[in-house]
Amino acid sequence: MGGAIDFYFDFASPYGYFASLTVDAVAARHGRAVRWRPILLGAVFKVTGMKPVLSQPLRGEYLTHDVGRIARFTGAPFTFPESMPVNGLAACRAYWWLADRHPEEAKLLAQSLLSDHWVKGLDIGPAERVVEAAGRLGHDPATVSAALGDDQVKARLRDEVDEAIGHGVFGSPFFIVDDEPFWGWDRLDMLDRWLETGGW
Repeated sequence: MGGAIDFYFDFASPYGYFASLTVDAVAARHGRAVRWRPILLGAVFKVTGMKPVLSQPLRGEYLTHDVGRIARFTGAPFTFPESMPVNGLAACRAYWWLADRHPEEAKLLAQSLLSDHWVKGLDIGPAERVVEAAGRLGHDPATVSAALGDDQVKARLRDEVDEAIGHGVFGSPFFIVDDEPFWGWDRLDMLDRWLETGGW
């Protein structure tokens, strides 16, 4: 078994959501694990000089059209959320709070939050929505709420974002496997072939 695939995504990214539905299956076909690594693209944009796609002329309109088309093409459940782009700060903090203790439960929380946002159309920005999602998975709401304001959790998220930038991550989704970077949901097929052939 080779090294794990690092899967970077922002909860605000519909392309990150679509990637989350299949990245584990792609990895499993090649005996690879996946490290889910949610980040905040807002911090990345300060480095790249970009801004959210929805706020960009032409690109914003295209994204709105494109993600609906992807949902129809793949059959993935999808709803335009009540708030776009969502602030994923609380979601990311909750994930990284759980990740060191229970990595599989952290992934389940991420999947639940992505579903709340991109399937149910809920705004997962408010801390109470994140606490509620964690509570459905059996985590104590008061403990989760406290964790969102914990300085160590805040620092962990900052470190993850800084590390992602250090590895050249600039968008969502972004995959790195064996030091090879792939950006975008539409690169999953290429990533699959890369793993199958050993690269080119």
